[in-house]
Order: sequence, then C-alpha cells, then structure tokens
Amino acid sequence: MKKLFCSAFVSISLLFSAQKSNQPTSKMEWFQDAKLGIFIHWGIYSVKGISESWAFFNNYINHDNYMKQLDGFTASNYQPETWAELIKNSGAKYSVITTRHHDGVSLWDSKADKAITTLRDSKAKKDVLTAFVAALKKTGLKTGLYYSLPDWSHDYYDVATRTKKRYDIIKEPQRWNNFVKYYQAQLDELSQQYQPDLIWFDGDWEHTSEDWKAPQTLTNLRKFNKDIIINSRLNQHGDYATPEQGVPVVAPEDEYWELCYTMNDSWGYQPFDTHYKTPNMIVRTLADVISMGGNLLIDIGPKADGTIVKEQQDVLENLGRWTKKYPEAVYGTRRGLDSKNYLGKSAFSKNEKKLYLYLDRNKEHLSLHGLQTEILGLKMLNDNAAKLDFKSDKKGNLDIDITNANYDQDVSVIELSFKEKPKFVEPTLENNFDFNQVINSKNTKQAVYQLAEEVGKTKNFGLFQKLGITEDGQNMAIKTQNAEIKNWLSKHSEAFYNTGDSIPNGHYDGLTTLSKDRQTLYLFVDGKPNGPIAIKGLKNQISRVRIVGEGSVINHQVFNKLYWSKIPGIVYIDIPEDRLDNNLTVIAVLLDKPVELFRENINVVDSNL
Repeated sequence: MKKLFCSAFVSISLLFSAQKSNQPTSKMEWFQDAKLGIFIHWGIYSVKGISESWAFFNNYINHDNYMKQLDGFTASNYQPETWAELIKNSGAKYSVITTRHHDGVSLWDSKADKAITTLRDSKAKKDVLTAFVAALKKTGLKTGLYYSLPDWSHDYYDVATRTKKRYDIIKEPQRWNNFVKYYQAQLDELSQQYQPDLIWFDGDWEHTSEDWKAPQTLTNLRKFNKDIIINSRLNQHGDYATPEQGVPVVAPEDEYWELCYTMNDSWGYQPFDTHYKTPNMIVRTLADVISMGGNLLIDIGPKADGTIVKEQQDVLENLGRWTKKYPEAVYGTRRGLDSKNYLGKSAFSKNEKKLYLYLDRNKEHLSLHGLQTEILGLKMLNDNAAKLDFKSDKKGNLDIDITNANYDQDVSVIELSFKEKPKFVEPTLENNFDFNQVINSKNTKQAVYQLAEEVGKTKNFGLFQKLGITEDGQNMAIKTQNAEIKNWLSKHSEAFYNTGDSIPNGHYDGLTTLSKDRQTLYLFVDGKPNGPIAIKGLKNQISRVRIVGEGSVINHQVFNKLYWSKIPGIVYIDIPEDRLDNNLTVIAVLLDKPVELFRENINVVDSNL
C-alpha cells in the first residue's frame, strides 16, 4: 500500500504515519477523531526570518552567521499559556512543536553530548519547551513533539551542508555511533520529561534505517509509552501518512493520515512572506481533509520574542468559530462519499448513521446519486429556520432543495440521518438526455445545470453544434418557450461549441468541460461561492482566467507550490460577486498547453534538497 508523508523540509505534521502496521485500532482512535492539530515551528531562524536550517544548508548564509541568531532569540514576550489557550480555542485536539530542527538547537535543557540549547546558548537563557508542554497538558490536548534525526551542526553528524561532509561513516563508524547515541539520548530525555503522545520525525532521507538504528529507536520509545504514535519518517517505522502542502485530489489509501499545511509559504516566521491564505481558505481546506478521512495539521511560526502574528491568530480564531459551530460534523467523523455519488465534500459520523454535506457556496439545490437507504431526517446544522425538501426516485437519485437558509460565511453543513449505515451504489449512467425537453423546461436553473452536465459527459465535441449552438451565440437555431434559457445559452455558447469531456472529479468541486484542444478549461460555478473557487492538482501554467460571456479577466493565485516538489499548488480564482450569473456562472481558464493533472497517491518524500 502506498504511503503519504510530509517532506523532510516541513517538520510539520506530528501525528501518526499511516503505514498500516499491526497496531491496535484503539491506539489510533484519538488521532482519527481529532481532525485538527496545530503545528509550531519555533527556533532561532525566527530572528532573521529565514528558512529553518535550510538557510545555511543551502549556503544562503554561512553556518557561523546563521548560529549568531542565538544572540537574538530572546523569547522576551513568550507566554506559553496564551499559546496553549489559542490552540485550544482553535478547536484543535493536539499540537506538535519543533523540539530540535536540523540546525541542532534544542528548545529544552538537553544534557546529551555536545547539545546546543536555548537555555545555555541563546540570549533567552530559557528552556522554552518545558513551559509550553506543561501549558498544553493543562488544556487536555494531546502533546506531539517534532524531532529532526539529522543535526547539521553536530560534530558527530556526517553531513554539514549541501556541499560539505564532515566524514564518511563507513570509514569512521565509531563517530557515527556516537551520533546515534546522542540523538537517542535526546529522545530518551523527551520521552521521560514530557510523556508525549506522538513523535514526529524528520530528515530520515539522509540515511538508511540500519544507519539510524530505527528499529532500536522505536523499541526504546515504546519502553516509555507503549502507545506512542509516530509518523513514518523513521524510515517508515510508523503509524500514519502525511501528505505535505498539496491537498490530496483523491482520498489517500491509508486509513490514518494528516495533511501538514502552512498558512503562507513558510513554516517558521518570515516577515517578508505575506502570501497568506485567508481564514476562509483554511476552513474549506479543513472540510476537504475531513471529507477524505484525514486530519489537518496547520502550522504557525512565532517570532523570536514569542509573539504570534495577527494573520496566524486570525486563522486560528476563525477555525475555532467554525469547529465550535459544527462539532458533530468535525470530530470523530469518517471518510465521506465517492464523488460519483456526491459532487462535493461529505463525511460520515463514526457510527455511520449520519452523513454530513459541506457547502462552501450558497446553493439552492443539491443532488446525491445511488442512495439505497431511506432518510429519517434532513436539516441544516445551526440553522433551524432553513427549509429543506427532498425527493428521490427508484434509481437512488436524491434531489435536495434549500430555501430560507442562513449560510455560514465559510462552510455550511447539511445533516442526513439514517436508521443504519446508508448504502450507496454506483450510479446508473443512462443516455436519456433530451435537448428539446431541457431547453423548454420552466425551471431555468435546473435546465442550464443539466446542459452543463451533458457537455461534460459527452465525448462528441460536435454534439451541441448539431443541436443549434453557434460559436458566438448569435443566430442559434434553437426553438424554446423559455427565453431565459436561450439567452443563457447565447451568452455562454463558447462553453458548448466544440467542447466536451471533463476533468476527473476531485480537482474541482463542480461541473467542467474542455475545449477540443483541451487547452481551455471551463468551470461551471453553481450558486454563490463563499470565497475563491479552487482547482487542485493542475500542473499547467495559467495564461488567463475570464468570465465567459462578458470577457472580464479575473485574478487567480497559486498557493503551496514548492520548487522541490512535483505536486502542483492549489489554484484559487476570485469571482466578483456582482459578476455571478443568476443561473450558472461559467469561468474559462486558458492553459499554457493541453491540460495536465496530478492525481497520483503521494509516496514518501525521499528528499527535498
């Protein structure tokens, strides 16, 4: 089975690496129920606001100048209780903090051979880890400790920078053994002093399991806590998978997994990195991750004095707002429906008798397919005034109409209740599209949605030309009693003229179609989005994005595209609210070449050098 893991660079995710070992389910239950964790990257790299450890490893700054940051690491405004309270109020159920990154600076009073610590060597003269763990444990949250296997500053470690090695471990095995003793002594200290629930390793790509003595390390950790959870960056000796930065397009194969994710493009504090995702984007990412059965481990990077910047606080506060509003649809949930059954985000309750549908846009209509079980109840959570009606047919098609709803600013939740776990089957695909019947419908919104569905399904790129659609929407040979439908088709004709097929579900939460050369991607936007619409796994460069039918060019941004990773970033497209179509908005995305998509399961990141 393929595994997903955080990159060595990120140090982010703390939880269990989803390597399906023979660990008892009870050990992993709290993790699987948690859904949200907060990762903390804090160290001397926050002084100059440069990349943690990598700044000197990549020779962007020499090692001596990098380590001078010890003199600026003050922790003068560090309030661990405030940190813990902020994390608790975000709705997180655990937190992971960098106890020592690759630079070798330990945040606690380590007595290991030649250890560099913030207590002895920094201006702060503080063991900053102990106070945070104590504060975190008081909140009742689980404790996770990030630990880097490499130490690029240590005399016993063989690697110094990208271009410099201290020695060859084959020629100097005792020196290497001294390093192994050093790092294992530090793990003993962390285990004894802090009783962590989870250890998140990083940097294992530099050596083999045999070199690290990984099985011995794992055995030692279990002596202190037989239920310790670790990620698989100890050469895959672990419990859970962690994709990094790229939100998975399809649900990972692993039962236990977590997305480690930054708010901007940096793990540690970097003052010039202002490329922050909005609080809305982060809540929607959490809903996306929940729908695929995983956890979100979202990162913060405090300043050298211990303060947390407003942008990061705002994200945590909004996460707290949303998780407190919809706790039943967050904690203890399990992976939701296949996109064939529901074109959107969803999750089941732990007993699988409730199904939650997550709406990141205000819509009047929803459809589910293949449902074989009777519905006992249907409601919009946190909105008793919302009126929801539904109808179903013998084929399992369920249509939900929503009126008078007070939609959430980020993600609303609809709950379906069942007597038992609902059964869903593969929807029956029937070619019963009747163009004349559709364009003469009295329900304009339903009709144009059916037209969008059909153009995305057809492989016949000339179908709609034969039905009377023209390239510019003028002089169309279409007869209909519903002028609104004809006007909509005329305005959006380019999305139907010589188009067909679609991109696979998962890349975009909605209907799509492609131009014949597959270089223009059309996105159908149903309803009013609560924020920018998103495309995942798009490998192409985007030349232009515009609103079909009026020519307006609109903005887009790409987040989490890392130079060392083959995983594309996520594309966000802002649609001005006053330009939304009352029935169905169409967006044209012009690509640099025929569409290319990243859809594979993410394996262990061997290196992010």
